[in-house]
Amino acid sequence: MVMGLSKRDLNRKKKSLEMKLQELEEKAKKNPMNKQLQEEIADLKKKIEKAG
Repeated sequence: MVMGLSKRDLNRKKKSLEMKLQELEEKAKKNPMNKQLQEEIADLKKKIEKAG
């Protein structure tokens, strides 16, 4: 666990990650062949799992 972050800060960080994930998924729908977008989405999902 990251030191110095309160539960509220962690929730806020998780929310911002989820919002970014939504944006990337919207872009990926428009451009499904973009490999970099797919990798970013996978990476964000891992970060959200760790934050949650």
